Amino acid sequence: MTGRVLDLEGARAAAEAARAAGRRVVLANGCFDLLHVGHVRYLEDARALGDLLIVGVNGDAAVRRLKGPGRPLMPAGERAELLASLRAVDHVVVFDDDTADRLVALLRPAVHAKGTDYTPESVPERAAVLAAGGRVAIAGDAKRHSTRDVIAEILARFGRSQEALR
Repeated sequence: MTGRVLDLEGARAAAEAARAAGRRVVLANGCFDLLHVGHVRYLEDARALGDLLIVGVNGDAAVRRLKGPGRPLMPAGERAELLASLRAVDHVVVFDDDTADRLVALLRPAVHAKGTDYTPESVPERAAVLAAGGRVAIAGDAKRHSTRDVIAEILARFGRSQEALR
């Protein structure tokens, strides 16, 4: 991959180079199945926690396991491209696991940021972050936005009719 969307090795190299330059690496992760304002606020807050923000995006198979049938709505490459276009995001990497534990071990971020639907104690990657010498931080606004709610609103307004969406 090129540009701001990196493969795992590229993300590792970017994190290593940033650390070598004395920069604080922040990792945020999620499915980002349908980008909404809650995601943007989360990523902006995560970026403010350090000098380089790398966003891990769950691959398609992981999203199906985590979110269920019919998901993801967009393939991982498109989700990564959208995220990479955000000002707050320095790099994006797609990973295939349900949690970011292995990504944390690979990138060794100073800070691993999760959204406000978590507490520092409930972050799935907490043990991996601490083992890598980092800290967990909660970022973003109160959980008032979700992809599930956006999908429900579209269905409520337009039903399942493709004609209504034209």
